[in-house]
Amino acid sequence: MSVGVLLMTHEAVGHALISAARHVMPRLPLKVDAVEIPADADTEVMRSLTARHARALDEGDGVLVLADLYGATPCNIGLSLASLGVHLRCVSGLNLPMLLRVLNYADRPLDELVEIAASGGRGGIFIDHA
Repeated sequence: MSVGVLLMTHEAVGHALISAARHVMPRLPLKVDAVEIPADADTEVMRSLTARHARALDEGDGVLVLADLYGATPCNIGLSLASLGVHLRCVSGLNLPMLLRVLNYADRPLDELVEIAASGGRGGIFIDHA
């Protein structure tokens, strides 16, 4: 078994990140899916759709939700899945280094992947001090 990864993002972000990850790592070691929330979406409809995606990803070890922006609708929908019985943990601030770091530690349990995701996201930020 392994952890499933669900990207919860605004339009055109999640699938683009999965595509970029496949460019770096053609065979993804974890089940990864994205739900992109349109600006005019009905949140209850999207919540139901997202729950189906999350349950499909969960092979018994839970789902890591990676959201693009804390407090925004995609993140809020992702977080609400716990009340529907989905075993998940959520990390916001999604970027490509975060996703790649998670995929490189595919054998780790959900609670550890949460920390790995956060570390990968922060570690992927570079500031030129020139």
